[in-house]
Amino acid sequence: MSQSLALSVDFSQGFTDAWSAVAQFIPKFIAFLAILIIGWLIAKLIARVVDRLLRRVGTERLAERSGIANTLRGSKYDATGIVTKIIYYGLLLIVLQLAFGAFGPNPISHLITAVVAWLPRAIVALVIVVVAMAIARAVRDIIQAALGGLSYGKVLATVAWAFIVALGVIAALGQAGIATAITGPLLAAVLGTVAGILIVGVGGGLIGPMRQRWEGWLTRAEQESTGARDRISAYQQGRADAQAGQPAPGARTAGGRTTGGRRTDPGAEGRENIDPM
Repeated sequence: MSQSLALSVDFSQGFTDAWSAVAQFIPKFIAFLAILIIGWLIAKLIARVVDRLLRRVGTERLAERSGIANTLRGSKYDATGIVTKIIYYGLLLIVLQLAFGAFGPNPISHLITAVVAWLPRAIVALVIVVVAMAIARAVRDIIQAALGGLSYGKVLATVAWAFIVALGVIAALGQAGIATAITGPLLAAVLGTVAGILIVGVGGGLIGPMRQRWEGWLTRAEQESTGARDRISAYQQGRADAQAGQPAPGARTAGGRTTGGRRTDPGAEGRENIDPM
């Protein structure tokens, strides 16, 4: 009898503890669902407002200038849509952090807290990449417009574009805290290598070959620059003559032929000077 009484007491205590745990969990779960649903609706509303605001500000024009719009031609989202999605999911992470906080301290809340704390750095890194690509494209267009007629203009524009983009990516990775142990030494190694080549190679043992190459490059550049300057001068002279109403040298006119700025009568050729007397 005493053993059966002890077992009944233990079972009753277990059921009591279980019901107590369930009673404590249900309000927390309801609060979790309420925070999740309300936060999801608010995040969706904020995402729509941000999308409209960014499009009015001119984010798509910035994407066109930076070249990102061309990259996303075949994608489902444009640049503004991607930024809006990032903001939307960031807000959802904040909502999840608040919702899981209803259960008290737990590992999931700590993980989401760390991700939410990293989001501002990720957004700044994304802005750095976009701005760097916009600057790189502008520099490339300027160099191509200025040196488009030269053989090395396109190569120089591409090198400048790649250098600026690489600096922007390295700065973005450093801002986001991604691979900082690699990007920092890599940048230092690249700059050190370039400096070493310039100091030792150009100023040291490769003076003779580099001198010949530089002379050839400079001679070719001077010839191309002279040709480009002559073409520009001829274009300006022809435009000035057209504005003044004068035909260009060597141009044909009605009723005669112009050569060297003088008009000649086509019937005058081969005509003898006959005295009427």
